[in-house]
Amino acid sequence: MNFQPFVAAAFAIAIAAGAPPVFAHGDDRPAAVAGGAELLIQGGQLGKSVFPDGNTARGGQGQPVDGIEGSSQEMLKTHFHAHLAIYYKGEQIAVPRGIGIIAPLRIDRGFVSGGKGFYWLHTHDASGILHVESPNDRVYTLGNFFDVWGQPLAADNVAGLRGALRVYVNGKVQFTPVRDLPLKPHDQIALVIGQPSASPVTYTFPDGL
Repeated sequence: MNFQPFVAAAFAIAIAAGAPPVFAHGDDRPAAVAGGAELLIQGGQLGKSVFPDGNTARGGQGQPVDGIEGSSQEMLKTHFHAHLAIYYKGEQIAVPRGIGIIAPLRIDRGFVSGGKGFYWLHTHDASGILHVESPNDRVYTLGNFFDVWGQPLAADNVAGLRGALRVYVNGKVQFTPVRDLPLKPHDQIALVIGQPSASPVTYTFPDGL
């Protein structure tokens, strides 16, 4: 696998004010950066582990999903990233590593370095950084990512977590259907589910990501 630096886009799915982020290694909170944002760490973990690594049985197992294929190598014609953090009823829930990477997964210090193949939408760790690496310039959506994962995404159901949903992009409330939200470089999307409500967390990506 090529570990070259990535361009990042950020999706924070925040469901309520909750427990502090945790990491697979290193400090138990992201480093603070200018402006009060938290610095993301590759190979880290944000939130409590609830979901298993990788796709569910309903997700990508090598077959095309929404026209998105599982390739033997990462495609880089279109290349950017997203951050996905989940909070539910006051507790942050980790987005699992290995979504969109076909099992068996190869894991090194919290980072999934490979598998049988890579879908064009995938995660390498549980920090919530979402990788978009495609052979075309198609616009992908949050719904496409959840379909690859094999989890539901609706106004009343986010990966089986149910409750009132509020959607933010870059701190602003959105009214676009959640499945239709386009994935764009450097956006930060927050889905706030249930009570108590929470303001979206602001993250900063490492240099070169």
